[in-house]
Amino acid sequence: MLRLQTYQSAVAPEQAVVGVAAGCCNNIKFVMDKHCMVGCLCKFKPTTALSVSLVWQPRCLSIGMQSQCGHTTCAVNSASFAVQVEASQSMIRIVGLSATLPNYQDVATFLRVNSSSGLFHFDASYRPVPLEMSFVGVTIANMTARNSMMNQICYDKVVDSLKRGHQVMVFVHSRKDTGKTGRVLGDLAAKNGETHLFETEGDDPRRGLAVKEVNKSRNRELQELFQSGLGLHHAGMLRSDRNLTERLFADGFIKVLVCTATLAWGVNLPAHTVIIKGTQVYDAKKGTFTELGMLDVQQIFGRAGRPQFDTSGEATIVTAHSKLAHYLGMLTHATPIESQFKSLLPDNLNAELVLGTVTNVKEAATWLTYSYLYVRMTKNPLVYGITYEQLLADPTLTHYCRDLIIDAAKQLHAAKMAVFDERTGNMFVTELGRVASHFYIRYQSIIVFNERLKEHVSWADVLGMISLSSEFENIMVREEELPEVENLIRQGAIPHAPKGGVENKHGKANILIQAYISRARVESFSLTADLMYVASNAPRIARALFEIAVRRKWNTAAGMLLELCKSLELRLWPDQHPLRQMEAALTPELLWKMEERGLTIERLDDMSASEIGAFLRHPAAGDKIRGCLDAFPRLGLEASLHPITRGVARIQLTITPQFSWRDRLHGGALRWWVWVEDPSVDRLHHVESWTLTKKMASEEVQKLGFTIPLAEPLPGQYFIRLVSDNWLQAEEVLEVSLAGLQLPSRGPPHTELLDLDPLPLEALGKEQYIDLYRGRFTHFNPIQTQAFHTLYHTDESVLLGAPTGSGKTISSELTMMRLWKAHPEDKVGYGGRQKLDNACLDIDACKCGVPVEWCL
Repeated sequence: MLRLQTYQSAVAPEQAVVGVAAGCCNNIKFVMDKHCMVGCLCKFKPTTALSVSLVWQPRCLSIGMQSQCGHTTCAVNSASFAVQVEASQSMIRIVGLSATLPNYQDVATFLRVNSSSGLFHFDASYRPVPLEMSFVGVTIANMTARNSMMNQICYDKVVDSLKRGHQVMVFVHSRKDTGKTGRVLGDLAAKNGETHLFETEGDDPRRGLAVKEVNKSRNRELQELFQSGLGLHHAGMLRSDRNLTERLFADGFIKVLVCTATLAWGVNLPAHTVIIKGTQVYDAKKGTFTELGMLDVQQIFGRAGRPQFDTSGEATIVTAHSKLAHYLGMLTHATPIESQFKSLLPDNLNAELVLGTVTNVKEAATWLTYSYLYVRMTKNPLVYGITYEQLLADPTLTHYCRDLIIDAAKQLHAAKMAVFDERTGNMFVTELGRVASHFYIRYQSIIVFNERLKEHVSWADVLGMISLSSEFENIMVREEELPEVENLIRQGAIPHAPKGGVENKHGKANILIQAYISRARVESFSLTADLMYVASNAPRIARALFEIAVRRKWNTAAGMLLELCKSLELRLWPDQHPLRQMEAALTPELLWKMEERGLTIERLDDMSASEIGAFLRHPAAGDKIRGCLDAFPRLGLEASLHPITRGVARIQLTITPQFSWRDRLHGGALRWWVWVEDPSVDRLHHVESWTLTKKMASEEVQKLGFTIPLAEPLPGQYFIRLVSDNWLQAEEVLEVSLAGLQLPSRGPPHTELLDLDPLPLEALGKEQYIDLYRGRFTHFNPIQTQAFHTLYHTDESVLLGAPTGSGKTISSELTMMRLWKAHPEDKVGYGGRQKLDNACLDIDACKCGVPVEWCL
């Protein structure tokens, strides 16, 4: 049921409009079992790439939705899942739950639900607690005046609820705005003489204890607002302060709680009245402010009037007048959800190629028909660029799906992520495609890496290349942020000059990457959001670049990129003191003193604890630093090299851990990279990952063996390097000299392939044998021709070594024919994978002359 009415208050009618509707909002629910999966379809958004991701776990199948920029690399999307279920004939049950799904019939079709027996839809009248939803639209264009109007509307709603004895939750969209909005509400209450409405009863014996707990907090804003009966809650607060706020609100000592949307997720803290003040949320992925998603709106509204706590609830959203229709449409289930899968098709197709679910255009087009995109294309073709004439000519959209796949395959081919044969339609994944899939890298970024990633690159080159990734394409440069960005450079937080400067979005991304490593302090909210977005993506991109360099055997680039990966993950520059990785044990003052006085790891190793303390003029610090040195990961390394052939040698490593294991620092295992490099050509001859566990460290000596290629003339030396995957400056290098290495003597030369005329099939001399190959070829190839006499006319043992596809199987068949011709009473033993000719599949129809019992 939907009711619309006019809002009358201190706001002029032409400046605010309200719609009141009864609706529902339920929590997300999951039930997971081996043969039954229950997921929530509540996460669908208008901008969602609607593709359910299915992840196999032991006895568990989980279902989730992808965001617009998500990939399906580490999960099997529902299309692949459906294909696999059909192929394996295994029964997997999918159950979807939703409270906000408008076009549920389309999703039911997408999930292969039987509409007559498996589809259930209940309207809002079944909600156990009535919820009144109000929509307030503000028409003022000026931002300052609009914010002031929204504050006034919010205050009026809060006071109205307090007068009726209800608690209120006010949701805002930044941590900074929680305190700001709380102070505005307090000031308006003081101005209107209504502060008593916010205050709790003074005779409650528990209030004194609550005041003491609040005074113990180091959060000044929390203490200040609590005195006015207000509270704040956001993810930036300490866990203890958040728990305290939740408890005080639940006990009634806080009547008005100003919070961010994080409180709506996973915290069962209800209130009678919920208010969303403003709907503009900064999206770091897009680099701009966007509208609050409907999933967040529904989740926030779910805080109001919870069944186990209240008998009714009120929810109000205050937004710009132009956005009223959007939120009314979504909350009243009027706007169908469309798919964004088409824009992500190349990356998703690459993921399927890596998974092996598709190998050609035909299979990929079939896979696409299992997607939600296909369901919506048939229902609303105009949205996806399909005219009704095209739909009439191609009702199943077979040709359109094929064209989409071909276009996506061409894009992958251009990015060198796949090999696409347009003639046959076959697709083959490349190493670049595998890396992109494993690290969620978009194909546009791979194109940039193909152009800019070289064998020898500098830090400035790599940082500039990462900032050019399509993942950072939406970062915006704002004029109000430029002074703070320039200040970061002046402070020395940006050691590598950004290419493009501060007024370029790629230059800004470069600066933010370096600022993150330098742990620079950023004040602006939008800049902080951009910094966190960059920080969450840059380490993943750096790891992908490292994998690419390793697979290309680039020694210098691989070493530098691994260093960059660790710098991003540890937020330390490689030239900083390595003991900064143990900040929990050493104070910043001690670390700064060691850097200032040049106390490197090597110098500290030669000093005792007392000498270290005396040198730093801090005697008590000597033992702490000495203990950290003992725990710093270091390995003893010995190697022996034994040539196997003139082109292959085996290396046996003896690795001895030379540090004390501490669970708090090292966890359960440490990962190391082992590579063998040839300095003469700057190439990696061998790369592998090796894991050192706590148990292995206690056993002291570890053995590791592998083979490497040898090339003549032999280089003077190889370097064997063990590099920690997550500790900066933790590496060991061993030089292995190849001077005087005795290689095995050369083997006999390969058989010379003679220039003979190819033998025709008639050389077999028996019509039954000739019929076996008639129509397949007319002459034997050069290898078969040269070996024909020995194979077909003698009983000598033969070893035939030749490449794949050179006709070895037919050569073996010639020896069988020799046996049947010269010794018909004997039998043939064939070892290996038998290949049956179509002519021999029907034993009764076989005319090859071979006794039937031999074939059986």
